[in-house]
Amino acid sequence: MAVIGNIRKHSTFLIIIIGVALAAFVLGDFAKGRRGSREVNVGNVAGEDITIMDFNQRVEQNIENTKQQQKKVRLTTDEIYRVKEDTWKQMVKEVLMDKEYESLGLTVTTEELFDLVQGPNPHPLIKQYFTDPETGQYNRSLILDYLRNLDNMPAESKQQWIAFEEYIRNDQLSNKYKTLISKGYYVPEALAKMAYEDDNTTAQLTYVASRYTELPDSLVTITDADYQEYYDKNKELYKQKASREIDYVTFEIKPSVRDLEAAKKTIEEIYAELKTTQDVARFVNNNSDTPYDSTWKKQGELPVQIDSIMFNSEIGTVTEPYLDNFVFTTARLVDVSNRPDSLKASHILIAYKDALRADPNLSRSKEQAEKLADSLYNVLKRSSSDLTQLAIQFSDDGSVAQNSGDLGWFADGQMVYAFNEAVNNTRIGDITLAETPFGYHIIKVTGKKEPVKKVRVGIINREVVASNETYQKTFAKASKLASENKDIESYDKAVTENNLNKRTANNLQKMSNYIAGLKNPRQIIHWAFNENTEVGSVSSVFDLDDMFVVAVLKSKTEEGYPDLEDVKERIQRFVTNEVKGKVLAEKMKAYGKDIDKIAEGLNLEKTDIAALTFSARNIQGFGAENKVIGTVFGTNPPEVTDPIVGYGAAFVVDVKKITKAPEKDDYTQNKVVLLNSFTQRVNQDYPYRALEKAVEIKDNRALFY
Repeated sequence: MAVIGNIRKHSTFLIIIIGVALAAFVLGDFAKGRRGSREVNVGNVAGEDITIMDFNQRVEQNIENTKQQQKKVRLTTDEIYRVKEDTWKQMVKEVLMDKEYESLGLTVTTEELFDLVQGPNPHPLIKQYFTDPETGQYNRSLILDYLRNLDNMPAESKQQWIAFEEYIRNDQLSNKYKTLISKGYYVPEALAKMAYEDDNTTAQLTYVASRYTELPDSLVTITDADYQEYYDKNKELYKQKASREIDYVTFEIKPSVRDLEAAKKTIEEIYAELKTTQDVARFVNNNSDTPYDSTWKKQGELPVQIDSIMFNSEIGTVTEPYLDNFVFTTARLVDVSNRPDSLKASHILIAYKDALRADPNLSRSKEQAEKLADSLYNVLKRSSSDLTQLAIQFSDDGSVAQNSGDLGWFADGQMVYAFNEAVNNTRIGDITLAETPFGYHIIKVTGKKEPVKKVRVGIINREVVASNETYQKTFAKASKLASENKDIESYDKAVTENNLNKRTANNLQKMSNYIAGLKNPRQIIHWAFNENTEVGSVSSVFDLDDMFVVAVLKSKTEEGYPDLEDVKERIQRFVTNEVKGKVLAEKMKAYGKDIDKIAEGLNLEKTDIAALTFSARNIQGFGAENKVIGTVFGTNPPEVTDPIVGYGAAFVVDVKKITKAPEKDDYTQNKVVLLNSFTQRVNQDYPYRALEKAVEIKDNRALFY
């Protein structure tokens, strides 16, 4: 794969310092209140501001990188939102980690970076991207050739290389930081011995357990004190972020019957003209929602409604218009040919000032480029074997350092039209010259697949869109709901009376970007979090391109600890189990510490475990029961425990014997296991997560988008 192709493919994460492969970012506290246009900071991390100007510049940079990576002209609203999310995470991490690196004195020197790029033991990505395609091995001469030609490459390629080099620098910093932490971790022998004993000390026991599910809820009484006791013990589990719950009604802007009839009349007129037009490409571009596609299609690549017709008709055939998913389509067969499905070629690109994607610093005129291309063409006509060397020396294609001008196999139609046709019309082994918007190409054709029948088709697609009249009628319905109902009661009544479909969205947070069935719902979320929007407020009409939306704010949840009443429903099952555990424990106590009597009296089954370890996570048949395991290893056998209120049942355990782990003198292997476990956590970014929790992160993004 070409170097620039590789860098472009990964350009989004290469720009992001340390990389998005590191552990997921935990959002900081949401900004309190609004300061309107006076707020110029999108956030503050550990006392350092992130200005909206810096943030927007980075967003634009990452949007461009994403478009290049995905080969798109533009991104969708959702894709842009995701870029903004990643950019925020990126900038927060940069602030935190740069502070860490500076405080620890960690740097990457110029000499060190030089070695990472072109030294004898380079960075893994250098080895990956500069691999000899013939041997599959890293070839140092490829990176050296690439760097020698860097000044002659387009500005876009230079910027991508700078980003690539910056990623390598920061990856090295990250590796130093993680190594520093890992090497600073010491495992004392006592800790290694304890870990060994936890894994190898075993308990032999018999237990009985009364499952909570076997005691009907109706037989226990849950008091407010029970709820309060559980909540006080587990309050941290229920700490919450600010959120909102809304109901909303959508009014889809769908074409009416009259709109459909008007669109049908238009496509029939187009169909008649398509039969006689002399310039199909221009006619399609003037009348279709999609541009003319000049590529050759093999059977099976066209829409199913016209595929068979186009491959069994004469040139000039026009298909009857058909409607599919509110789009009318008609098509004309333009040309038929037997063509190879794939082509292979090498080339030299001679660009000139203002050519497409040319280096802005290139001063060569078009006339000079044409003259140079003609000279190279004449040289290669005499000896095409020189193309590789001449490509490295003269080509303006940024990938030349990696592939020496060899483009490999590409699909028919993949390249720009003039280039593609030049290759298709030239015999294997011959040299040809072609002009494209990128400049002049001296091309050597090196391979073609067996030809198959292909067609070129002019396809006209016309979407049936809602007219202004339909748009206004739909808006009037939405506006009536919003204007005539100012509270939740009247809103709900109107929804019922008009047989409207109401939906609910809960747990919406300040930076949420999803509401079921809606595109780009950020304006609705802004409204829900506006300090002037009270519970029960009905919104004005939101215009979401293909629909109108009217919402009502059902509830607000503020950041912090919720009131007990707000979580009662969520904790009911846990509280019920605790109360059941106490009830069942009292029943067990009535039989004393005789496990046989408990089993007989409560009709419970006894279960034997031959060797339970302290490090075990589960009790056979019950899953995680840490309280039971901890109690077992705190006994002095033989001993029967008091009833234990576990997670899924109440237990009584007859601990018959605890066998200590065999004595040994060397705990080196246990130390290695603990060190490896710690290093793994370091590599999973646990230190960064700790940094996040230790500082204040103020997130004002909701004020801006």
